[in-house]
Amino acid sequence: MTDESKDVRRVTGKLLRQFGEKAITVEERSGSGIPSVIVDKAKILEALFFLKNDPDCVFDMLTDLFGVDNYKEKPRFEVIYFLNSLKNKTRLAVKVGLAEGESVPTASGIWKAAEWFEREIYDMFGIRFEGHPDLRRILLDDDFEGHPLRKDFPLEGRDFDKPFVVQLGEEK
Repeated sequence: MTDESKDVRRVTGKLLRQFGEKAITVEERSGSGIPSVIVDKAKILEALFFLKNDPDCVFDMLTDLFGVDNYKEKPRFEVIYFLNSLKNKTRLAVKVGLAEGESVPTASGIWKAAEWFEREIYDMFGIRFEGHPDLRRILLDDDFEGHPLRKDFPLEGRDFDKPFVVQLGEEK
């Protein structure tokens, strides 16, 4: 067993003791090779705070935060946090499942970098983050309709069948 495996088992054991088996599910290594846990939505903020601040865990870096659309599955959406502990040289993926229309608390109070990641997830998937200080589109125009990384978004985009006409200022 590698040192990272021992550290991950120690961390997941602490999570299970702290939050219980109803709130935490430990997954075997995912396709990414990063160990992962699934956290109940009601406990996600507490679990993330614990992972960052517990002296044995110290996941001090939010490396990535992204959404997944599991179209036609339940829960439909996942929000996945990739965490790094520089002290322990350990990585962990923390997942939370959301049904259509559900929101999740913002992690921006724990990791400031979460603000931008959460805005991107909101923009691309329409997942709302409760308590976010500035939840608005980050990549698309404010008047853009829809969320293009949802699997039910049209592949061609909206109004694809209509001709695209460029009208320069002097032509008006």
